Amino acid sequence: MNDGLKILGAIEPFSELSTDQLRQVHAITSVVDCKRGASIFLEGDDGAGFYVVMSSRVKVFKLSIEGREQILHILGPGEPFGEVAVFAGTSFPANAACIETSRLLFLPRAAFVDMISNNPSLAMKMLAVLSMRPRQFAGQVENLSLKEVPSRLASYLLVLMKEQPQEADMVTLPISKGQLAGLLGTIPETLSRILSRMSRAGLIKVSGATIHITDIKGLETVAGPGASIE
Repeated sequence: MNDGLKILGAIEPFSELSTDQLRQVHAITSVVDCKRGASIFLEGDDGAGFYVVMSSRVKVFKLSIEGREQILHILGPGEPFGEVAVFAGTSFPANAACIETSRLLFLPRAAFVDMISNNPSLAMKMLAVLSMRPRQFAGQVENLSLKEVPSRLASYLLVLMKEQPQEADMVTLPISKGQLAGLLGTIPETLSRILSRMSRAGLIKVSGATIHITDIKGLETVAGPGASIE
């Protein structure tokens, strides 16, 4: 089983398909190599297909009138993106670009829609995945509109602790601090000041991309209700 087939079999919409069904899906895919910083699609482009990340990381983002970047998602291997526009038959509602040199699988809309028309179980799985996106956006909107930047940062660090449990009280930022600032809806200078403030308060210790969490309960307090890692 090649890498593309393995990745398809590991992601939620396709994880319970038979090997023959996976091969059918894989047969319509093509591999796209993307250099660091290169655009994958722009907001308003025709939703001619969707993508699955094979390697490295991709960001999905919006640009304000002033040109300020607001990152909506950071996606890693095995994660699909662009599928909402494909199923709605509309243009892409945001921009996507490669954070690092990446490899993507591309699934063209016409061929994929034909395939799921003949496979109702696959169609239901895709709908289940799509139904999760509004919940994710709702949580992000709440964070951006109701929480201050320190709370957003504290929440993000607590999420990383859940995702990196093998590191105990230490997390490694998977993206640059500039990209993290965009994800949190702020600017790099503000993020640096908040990291310094949290360090002085004894909540964390920062060493490059590595952050030691020295006061978990204190960080949960900053993050706000419902942010406990327990």
